[in-house]
Parts: sequence; structure tokens; C-alpha cells
Amino acid sequence: MTVRVALVAPDGEIWSGMARMVIAKTLDGDLGILTGHPPVVGILADASLVRILDVEDGAAGDRGELRAAVSSGFLSVADDRISILVREAELGSRVEVSAARARLDAALSEAGQQPPGEPEPLEVRYSRAVLRAAGDQS
Repeated sequence: MTVRVALVAPDGEIWSGMARMVIAKTLDGDLGILTGHPPVVGILADASLVRILDVEDGAAGDRGELRAAVSSGFLSVADDRISILVREAELGSRVEVSAARARLDAALSEAGQQPPGEPEPLEVRYSRAVLRAAGDQS
């Protein structure tokens, strides 16, 4: 059994297709969605990953999993349809790791030294999420 998934940013659709499961980090915690999930709306955690499992169209490669870094947004579930609406997102399979590392370095440089206990700026956290989506844990 599958659900229809659409990952959409303001400038257009990033990915859509059928999948078995979606896992997303929301402000209320991790949410796993399968076929038949009751309707829900959740606010996505800033600079987090959305995992789309057992993708049917081959876009996920051998793993059968798409990982997307999302800057912020929300998701909606209704009638076996999952809409993930984000301000910005990148599919891990499309990330050029060296360019993403350079973007992280630039964001860290621009942020400067953070006071202890102060969270990193969103751009730094999002750059780290993009690298995680690409499978780079550094």
C-alpha cells in the first residue's frame, strides 16, 4: 500500500510520486506516515530531514529512500496524500557535496562566533541538513 507524496517549495514542485512511508521531524516530534493515516497537519522542524521510503519511481536509487533537507514548512496528511510545503528544500540525491560544504563554510564564516548556548543561525543548520541529506555526516 502506498501514499501519494508531493514536496513543494514556492518556486515549484521538488518531487512527487508514490511511496510506502514518510518520516518527518515536526515541532511535536518525529512523525511516521503510512497508508490510512488519519488527517493531520504538522509544522516541520527547521533545518530537518524528510525521509520518503520505498519510492516507486526509481528516483531513490538502490536504497529506495529519498532524503530531503527542508529549511522550514509544514506537512498535511489527508486521504492517503501527503503534502510537504516548504520554504526551501534539496533532495540529497541532487546535492553536489563539495558545493554544499562550501556553502556551509560561507554560512559559518558569516555567522561568526556564536555566544555559548545560542543556537546556530538557520542558514548554518540548513547547510548541515543538506549535507546529511546527501549522506555526508561531517
